[in-house]
Amino acid sequence: MHDAGVDLHTDRPHPARVYNYLLGGDVYFDADRDAAEQGMKSNPHSRVPPRENRAFLRRAVRFLAAERGIDQFLDIGTGIPSPPNVHHVAQSVHPGARVVYVDHDPIVLAHAEGLLDGTGVTRFLKADLLEPRAILESPEVRETLDLDRPVGLLLIAVLHFAGDDQDPYALVAELLAALPPGSYLALSHLTGDFAPEAWAAVTEIYRRQGVTMRVRAKPEIARFFAGLELVEPGLQVLPHWHPETDEPPPPDGAVSVYGAVARKP
Repeated sequence: MHDAGVDLHTDRPHPARVYNYLLGGDVYFDADRDAAEQGMKSNPHSRVPPRENRAFLRRAVRFLAAERGIDQFLDIGTGIPSPPNVHHVAQSVHPGARVVYVDHDPIVLAHAEGLLDGTGVTRFLKADLLEPRAILESPEVRETLDLDRPVGLLLIAVLHFAGDDQDPYALVAELLAALPPGSYLALSHLTGDFAPEAWAAVTEIYRRQGVTMRVRAKPEIARFFAGLELVEPGLQVLPHWHPETDEPPPPDGAVSVYGAVARKP
């Protein structure tokens, strides 16, 4: 249960709750549902990106754990739990895997007990991507993760909520600078490359509700991986990154999210 004294700001949409609604979850309020429904009128494929982001997250974590030996993860912008979560996937490969989840939404904290199970060590930190130093210096991170060993940094579907004035590239660089060589970045990000008018309309819906959304073109998203070694096949529309099924993927324009995994040399 959440602290009764915490204002959940239920009168305006929150990305984590809108995302949960689009995934078919039940943790949302009227403002979140209304924003999601307005978005779907502008972009009928609005349910596809959240679904593909979750699938990409699980594939990326499984790849890092099984193929690259990563057994500790820092997941920033966790969102409302939707099993299997990062620790479920990682601990299926490394039972002692350590995971720190980070989110700033009080309702995510209210549901964090759903994240705190498993055989390894799992912690939750209430903090904001916009304050990377607070994340890195927190007891939750310092006591759970060994920053002298490689870490999997997960920034899934979160950076498009950082405006250009917040310098998202500097945020990512600061987080990566604190991690040792051999660490990995897994990142996904909305793009307007395929349906610019639809995403401009969705962005405007969020703006009117006081929420920043900045969809970016592929070259802008590629900048987040500057100085890193991209894992093949590089930056791709999500279903094309290490697909696990032979089923035809959704059209790129329906997904409208690029993602990649890269190693810090």
